[in-house]
Amino acid sequence: MKRSAPTVPLLGLGLALAAAFPAAAQSNEELLKEMRALRERVNELEKKLQAAPAAAAPAAATPPAAGQWGMTPEQARELNRIAVKTEGLQDTFADQGLKGLKISGQMDPTWIYNRAQDDATFVFLNNGDARYTYDNSYFGMAVIDFEKETEGGTRWKLTLAPERGTGAIFNNSIVHEASVSVPLTDLQTRLWVGQIPDWTGYELTLPAGNKLITHNLLFDTMAPSAYTGAVLDITSGKWWVRGGLANVNTARNTSGNKQPALIYRVDYSKGEFSGFGFSGVHGKMANFAASDGTYPLDTGMVDANGDPIVENTPFDSAGENTRVNLFEVDAYFIRGDWSFFGQASVGQQDGAAIFNSDGVLRDAKWWGLSGTAAYKITPRLEGVLRADYVENSKNGGGLLGFSFDDSINGIGRGLLDDGSFAKGESVGANRWAFSLGMNYLFDENTLFKLEYRYDGADQPVFEYVGEGRFEKTNSVFGASVVVSF
Repeated sequence: MKRSAPTVPLLGLGLALAAAFPAAAQSNEELLKEMRALRERVNELEKKLQAAPAAAAPAAATPPAAGQWGMTPEQARELNRIAVKTEGLQDTFADQGLKGLKISGQMDPTWIYNRAQDDATFVFLNNGDARYTYDNSYFGMAVIDFEKETEGGTRWKLTLAPERGTGAIFNNSIVHEASVSVPLTDLQTRLWVGQIPDWTGYELTLPAGNKLITHNLLFDTMAPSAYTGAVLDITSGKWWVRGGLANVNTARNTSGNKQPALIYRVDYSKGEFSGFGFSGVHGKMANFAASDGTYPLDTGMVDANGDPIVENTPFDSAGENTRVNLFEVDAYFIRGDWSFFGQASVGQQDGAAIFNSDGVLRDAKWWGLSGTAAYKITPRLEGVLRADYVENSKNGGGLLGFSFDDSINGIGRGLLDDGSFAKGESVGANRWAFSLGMNYLFDENTLFKLEYRYDGADQPVFEYVGEGRFEKTNSVFGASVVVSF
């Protein structure tokens, strides 16, 4: 219960008591000043007590409208108008399918100089049928990306990259990725289906996510381009697990090839600045080893239908699949201005080696290492060093999709000036590469890149086309502008 306000008689009593017991140290003049001040204070209190009941009545009768404190009527009307307009825009976005839609893109016009190939050229949207080489890979691209997430959590993604995307490499298509991720039991457990770019290693496919222009040797020669299939996608704390069945490097397998490959990727992020992952592919892929259209002798192998592959069995290099086993592990560590990335890969494909002149299709086997170190010289300027090594000497060499001597990529057997094999027809060349580059963040959307790359091998495998000879080394220089939004 609230306490009542003091009445005027009580205040008068207090004034009399104060006058009857003055402080000994005060003079009469000082006492009179205090009494006058006290009387004036009492008068103010009386006026407030008289005015309080009169002010309370109208406040109770007409309370101000809710939500309009501190606003004029015109301001309240303007607020209502904005609210109605905002609701209308939200409805329009939802009706037109724009709610949850995100559009992004990137392009990177590039200039490349290749010493052995005797060319210096701009590279941008060159034809998709152009051969994939380390100086002609996933750069010089124009990419547009559409992503949409529905209220139920389903994610839809379509990435278009004319001429230079994954679809251009194996399917003559502008589609780099076309996938749908559907939540199953919750948003962290999903079914991911469609065409999905390869997730092998520490380097990304698209240029905006990479520090250098070219890719490392393991990316170019040991990793698939994309998968077409179904994947179970699970996120749990710091772990991200993906695994499923898919066609590898093809939108549809050819007749007789009925076995999809097992694909998987596992990542662990200790924090924003460190983590590791591993991935693998186990199944069948196209074998490009045969050059004459037939298997020359009984190989002991079976075809996709389980029938023995015997002498003179027809061989379609684009249609016959043989077993592939790929596995890699990668990691990253970022501390202050330093960034470190590493990868180790191993793989083999049955009957896909380059050397088969004695009538038997031999297995291609390989392994490789790659590491990248980067240092922020300034917040915008970064220096980058990358080193790669590929062991590929067995059975004349042969890597994923490279079952032939390749004088541009430096794969296979080296040739001497007299046309003979440098180490014999059954020994492939081991490869290495060093890249030194810089990138400069001009603004939040623009990145300038420079790279000098020096490739080598233990055999003369690089053809100098303008000079008619083979060498053990080659130099490539590149510059690009990556603009993204």
